[in-house]
Amino acid sequence: MWLHGSPTVTTLGSATPGPAGPGGGRAETGGPLAKSPVTPSSSPAPSSSAAPSTSDSPTPTPSSEAPPTSSSPPPSSPKPSPKAEVDTSLAGQIVSLVNDQRADAGCDPVTEEPHLDTAAQKHSDDMSDRDYFSHDTPEGTQFDKRIRAAGYSKPGAENIAKGATSASQVMDMWMHSSGHRANILNCSLTKLGVGVAKAGWYWTQDFGY
Repeated sequence: MWLHGSPTVTTLGSATPGPAGPGGGRAETGGPLAKSPVTPSSSPAPSSSAAPSTSDSPTPTPSSEAPPTSSSPPPSSPKPSPKAEVDTSLAGQIVSLVNDQRADAGCDPVTEEPHLDTAAQKHSDDMSDRDYFSHDTPEGTQFDKRIRAAGYSKPGAENIAKGATSASQVMDMWMHSSGHRANILNCSLTKLGVGVAKAGWYWTQDFGY
């Protein structure tokens, strides 16, 4: 399982891979734009969490019992109370886990932003389709330019990872790497987009101001 990031715009792509971790993985860290460079962690610790499972509440089965035969009107069946929509997608799980960590650190929650989602998903898909693992595309396009091209004008930072098969597992990897953790707990970053490509399990977090 791999993590990767770069401290600033000027050093994107120049981070040095860390030593091999459990399962032969390697880690590099990512950091915010226009901020102090972040020092890569030497040993991210991936979790052994299983892939997330999704479950839906079963639809209530209508009663087959005949209505009472008394002259009084039959009691009306209570209507189920509406339930809040819960985003159980992998991206939604990541946003929720990020905000759990930020709450513990005293930061305001990030808000999921559709342009950042687009940038993150395109990058995960591109890494998967073209079999590379970097913030820079093979053509040399850096993450801030990719985010702006997706329509978001204030790019902040990017975390990427490869190999984790669940939201909890990749978050555990990121939180055990100092640079990735610094991005997640940077209170000045207020927006987040997430992308994941299951072919190879490429993950991208794109943060914005």
